[in-house]
Amino acid sequence: MAPRTDFPPVRACLFDMDGLLLDTEDLYTLCINIVLEKYGRPSLPWSIKAKLQGRPFPQSSAIFSQWAQLPVSDVEYQAEVSALQQKHFPTTQPLPGVVKLLADLGRTRYWETSAAASKDDSKDKKRVHIALATSSHANNFRIKTTHLTDLFSRRVLGDDKRVGPGRGKPLPDIYHLALSTINAGLAPGEPPIKPEECLVFEDSVPGVESGRRAGMRVVWVPHPMLKQEYAGREAEVLAGRMNEAADEGNRHGDGGNADAEVGELNDGWAEYLESLVDFPYEKYGMAIPPPEVESEPEMQQAAKEPIAAEESAKS
Repeated sequence: MAPRTDFPPVRACLFDMDGLLLDTEDLYTLCINIVLEKYGRPSLPWSIKAKLQGRPFPQSSAIFSQWAQLPVSDVEYQAEVSALQQKHFPTTQPLPGVVKLLADLGRTRYWETSAAASKDDSKDKKRVHIALATSSHANNFRIKTTHLTDLFSRRVLGDDKRVGPGRGKPLPDIYHLALSTINAGLAPGEPPIKPEECLVFEDSVPGVESGRRAGMRVVWVPHPMLKQEYAGREAEVLAGRMNEAADEGNRHGDGGNADAEVGELNDGWAEYLESLVDFPYEKYGMAIPPPEVESEPEMQQAAKEPIAAEESAKS
């Protein structure tokens, strides 16, 4: 099919965290492999890891347990892995391009200041709202980000119970919730943001499907080994057609895929990027103010206000 090209400008960017903003994926693998080696099991292959990424804990735990066949209970395994994560997660760092990307998006608040609004060349430029939508729970979030206060000081965190059991990625609920959180905090008179005005940033295949099922545009920035795992099937991944939600539904006995339609191959709603370095804002209709506007009084005041953001964490 011919790809769509008449999209409205992006007004909201919704972010996954692990493997997308932070370099945690290799640390997850390291901790898991230490335990697997202890019990004489093979290292975690990417074919299995790909199925764990992006999913809430109960679902990913069930997949892993079925594959690993460890001689200890799930509770004992989790205790061992958690102890290792406590040791290694504090070393996490932002992935390439992340700090600049978030800073650039944060500066779009400039278009709402009185000085910007009075300029003719600014009247059609819009703020880009941001939200965090991750399956990582609050405790792990704190371990990973305590040393990164500059990056995460403007986030509202919490285990959001509005994402019901079994309703995590690859189903669309978490991104619907992230959008509703942003819309609830819009300035008076600002029209609600529509799903097609949202851009989801994901590294996992279930996450891409979640964004597509939410009716949003998606940027897929996978780990190089994950990209290799899906070589030749990139178009299916970008369309959200890897059947992840159906697989999830089969585990819950509800079909899993009745919430929203997935995309079509090469429909223009999603693209692959190797990294977030030099992100193409103009392609998505986003206008980024120059760095020097941060010194203006209006922006200094705006910087004191929290950016509307929410982590929808696993139950």
